[in-house]
Amino acid sequence: MTPERWRQIEELFHAARARPPGERTAFLAATCPDDEVRREVELLLDEPESDDGFLAPPTLAMMARVAAETGPQDMTGQNVGGYRLELLIGAGGMGEVYLARDATLGRDVAIKILPRAFTSHPDRLARFEREARMLAALNHPNICAIYGFEEAGSGDAAIRFLILELVEGETLADTLAHGSLRSSGGAGLLPRDALTIARQIAEALEAAHEKGIIHRDLKPANIKITPDGVVKVLDFGLAKTVNGDGSSPDITNAPDRPGGTSREGAVLGTARYMSPEQARGQAVDKRADIWAFGCVLYEMLAGRVTFAGETASDTIAKVLEREPDWGALPPTLRPGVVTLLQRCLEKDAKRRLRDVGDARIELDDALNQLVASGARPAPAPSPRWRRLAPPALALAGLTALIVGFWPRPVWENPLANATF
Repeated sequence: MTPERWRQIEELFHAARARPPGERTAFLAATCPDDEVRREVELLLDEPESDDGFLAPPTLAMMARVAAETGPQDMTGQNVGGYRLELLIGAGGMGEVYLARDATLGRDVAIKILPRAFTSHPDRLARFEREARMLAALNHPNICAIYGFEEAGSGDAAIRFLILELVEGETLADTLAHGSLRSSGGAGLLPRDALTIARQIAEALEAAHEKGIIHRDLKPANIKITPDGVVKVLDFGLAKTVNGDGSSPDITNAPDRPGGTSREGAVLGTARYMSPEQARGQAVDKRADIWAFGCVLYEMLAGRVTFAGETASDTIAKVLEREPDWGALPPTLRPGVVTLLQRCLEKDAKRRLRDVGDARIELDDALNQLVASGARPAPAPSPRWRRLAPPALALAGLTALIVGFWPRPVWENPLANATF
């Protein structure tokens, strides 16, 4: 689907939605001779709207697919606002991300240029701007910061973009894939490393939840580990801002299905971490983040995803109906951590752990016990990107989004001496 076709669909959709439901079919029949376009509009009209006026996940999936199918338009070397775009370091359904130079402050940042499909609607754009301002005030060492939301140009040629912290290192998804922190003889990470990473994720979520901000798309691909072992959670709040119902902002990101073109396969990466209420399209709160946190912690410890299916539908069915394989967890794992995981992955949101701060306390206790027992992480082998040539190193080391420098946490971080 081309951007022009999407604009035609969107215009007809808004025009039809403004009419009483009983008049919409006749209106489309009279104004839209293209059967395929009319069917797409009818599908959109059948989609429910969330309380804040945003469309449901399939609608956003179509919009992201429009952006993804047109492919990234490399703007390397151009100036956007006061920023020079030095290197394209990522692209997806939510736009392109560039390593950029802030000429005014003399620092490197990440610039995320948003697709027009997401910013052309005035109400959606206004909400995005409000959320960006709110998120810019969220200052925590384990959260990638948003410096601002700006616009360059005017009219149809206007470009809207986020200015983000530039984070060096690799994503947790990369770490899990190549196993640089994997325990000897086990599929998962070393327990102490997994718990240390989880503790920092919990701190990030706790800080956000205290300000009423829900991530809604927590997954290993949205978590980075800096060379100093500091965890940074990325894309905070963008899913809430764009969708309003908790589905993924970057729904075209499906690393386990490279080159896949199916609409269902495109959401697989997020479906694995989606809470039951989120999968059902129900209203979500911070407990959806707690569920995703449990999925990420389980994956680090067990070395496998919590719920896996061939398609997004299969995965969601398992999320709704199946229990994780608790036998895949390390047998020496502290019972309190197992109980924590079971409470995080409780399908009934009313019975689920209600505050991620409680998870942080349990992780503190587990880490203290490991320290008391003398447990030490094994030396981590150098990940692949350390062995790449300098140009590739620059690209791989900056693949997702975003960080500057933050002080080291006061507690001992066993990842500080690991090589990433």
